[in-house]
Amino acid sequence: MKLVTIDDVREAQTLLKGVADPTPLELSRAVSERCGGTVYLKCENLQRTGAFKIRGAYNRIARLDDAERARGIVAASAGNHAQGVALAAQLLGVQATVYMPEGAAIPKVEATARYGAHVVLEGQIYDEAFHAAEAYAEKTGAVMIHPFDHADVIAGQGTISLEILEQLPETATIVVPVGGGGLISGIACAAKALKPSIRIVGVEPEGAASVSRAWENGAVIPLDTLSTVADGLAARTAGALCLTHVQSFVDQIVTVNDEQIAEALLLIAERAKMVVEPAGAAGVAALMAGTADVSYPVVVLLSGGNIDPLLLLRVIRYGMGTAGRFLSFATQLPDRAGELTRLSGVISDSGANVIGVEHRRDGVANRLLGDVEITMQLETRGPEHVKSVIAILEENGFKPYALSLT
Repeated sequence: MKLVTIDDVREAQTLLKGVADPTPLELSRAVSERCGGTVYLKCENLQRTGAFKIRGAYNRIARLDDAERARGIVAASAGNHAQGVALAAQLLGVQATVYMPEGAAIPKVEATARYGAHVVLEGQIYDEAFHAAEAYAEKTGAVMIHPFDHADVIAGQGTISLEILEQLPETATIVVPVGGGGLISGIACAAKALKPSIRIVGVEPEGAASVSRAWENGAVIPLDTLSTVADGLAARTAGALCLTHVQSFVDQIVTVNDEQIAEALLLIAERAKMVVEPAGAAGVAALMAGTADVSYPVVVLLSGGNIDPLLLLRVIRYGMGTAGRFLSFATQLPDRAGELTRLSGVISDSGANVIGVEHRRDGVANRLLGDVEITMQLETRGPEHVKSVIAILEENGFKPYALSLT
């Protein structure tokens, strides 16, 4: 397969002038301190449509001839590609139909429609939406705009590298979230052409490591299942063209789990003052976990910031739990005056802060013996403090159960 060249990427940059905004490259002292080296954040979460996808989508659609444009375009996406395609089509005057899974985040669905695309909700997962989009393309003649496995899409994403190396020529490593492989393919081929010594490290979710599987086996092999909070990286199948680029230019791919992603998202929100989606936090998660082999200074790509507020709430709470800053537990108390006060006093003495209490009589196993169930949510100060709180509760005769850090 023909590889994308630096000339292809530079041509894409020319096409994207005035369309995709050059995004900031910000030194993050908080992430640097946590990871032990100088770390910069490339803020594609601040890009138009809230993610990098407009770069590849616009470069692909802008290169269609008049006959292809007249047939319209179709795409499938869980969110970010959908918005990139919709905006690019609007700017270029092309009719777009976008298939999205029924469970796609409401803000992403609404944003895609606002950009002028006809949105069709189809299937429970991305693959079902993708197959529906393929069937639509075959039936109508619409041009399929693949989210990652096309040379024009790869070249568009590669323009990020041109910006990074202009903003920070001394960059030693670029860390990139990986879904189907289009983003890292573009970044890697451009960066290696400009600076052969640079390291390119990809980061995938443990439950959606399709590119790692393809790289290890030397061929694209679909995953049997997908399980990750980072829906923007949940690709069951790596791109064949992407695999060729990964094999040629990428130095390492590591994986992170949902707990690590949540903790990274919390750090980015709390210390870097950036809102990102779980996919956008994957690179920072890998640095925090220490699994990536990097040289400093490192640039980490925050690939997107389109997150449903309810998911943001859940992920932040989950991240607080994994960091030992949130504890939920239940216990049973005798149903008599003063018991809840005694429990509250023990928690107060432990140094934890009560942020939620539920008192339940119905359905309690020992209700006939006069017990009630109390569920509490506590703000804590770290893993060791959580252990201390549990120990103090047990020392005072309470039996906490259904313990959860989230």
